[in-house]
Amino acid sequence: MVSSVKVVATNMSATPRPRNENRDEPPPIVLKEVYDLRFDERDRAAKDAIWKELGKFFQRYIKPGARVIDIACDEGYFIRNVQARERWATDIRAVEASLPRDVRFVRASGLDLADVITNDYFDLAFFSNYLEHLPSTEAVLQQLRVAFALLKPGGRVLILQPNIRLVGGSYWDFIDHQTALTEKSLSEAARMAGFETKQIIARFLPYTTKSRLPQSAVFVRAYLAFPPAWLVFGKQTLYVGEKPLTR
Repeated sequence: MVSSVKVVATNMSATPRPRNENRDEPPPIVLKEVYDLRFDERDRAAKDAIWKELGKFFQRYIKPGARVIDIACDEGYFIRNVQARERWATDIRAVEASLPRDVRFVRASGLDLADVITNDYFDLAFFSNYLEHLPSTEAVLQQLRVAFALLKPGGRVLILQPNIRLVGGSYWDFIDHQTALTEKSLSEAARMAGFETKQIIARFLPYTTKSRLPQSAVFVRAYLAFPPAWLVFGKQTLYVGEKPLTR
């Protein structure tokens, strides 16, 4: 048990804030319904295979003894495939059943995390295919500021993000995509939030796991080991930013 954090939850959930009850507003998109329709069991198995290899790649960004938080973790594809001193995951949905028992789960909106988890605590914060679901560029900036608050000085944010400049109109093929970002607008927002940009790989991964590319572990491992292939197939950007040691 960690005494220095406001919320310590091992596969337990915090109560989410109530929604706006204004009946004049349209009902919100229910993410579980969206994902149940979009991904079947075969899709989930393919994502598992891909993320086992991606976890090995992302491990290079995690220092020994690090505290790592996966924000908007979905079913925990990232956090259960990396090793760290402490592994945390958050999501607005109750997804703790899909996480390993040692992963500390906090059920909350990503935008609220600075209010429920101790700030200046984590060595690395991770987002994957999340910021495009936020309702506005203002919300994207707010989310990055929340990540900045959670990180220790010298801590890093690692963002895997579809790039509309590379994806084009297919960016809007998913009903829950609301905000468009390129590598330049993502970097600009991160700088506005206080981060120093350390690395940008504009073309990194293919757009979606539902692509026609082979998804075996051997293929993914070979793809990650051969950056020239990224220039052909990469539609997602990898951004790495650092919270300065002093401000």
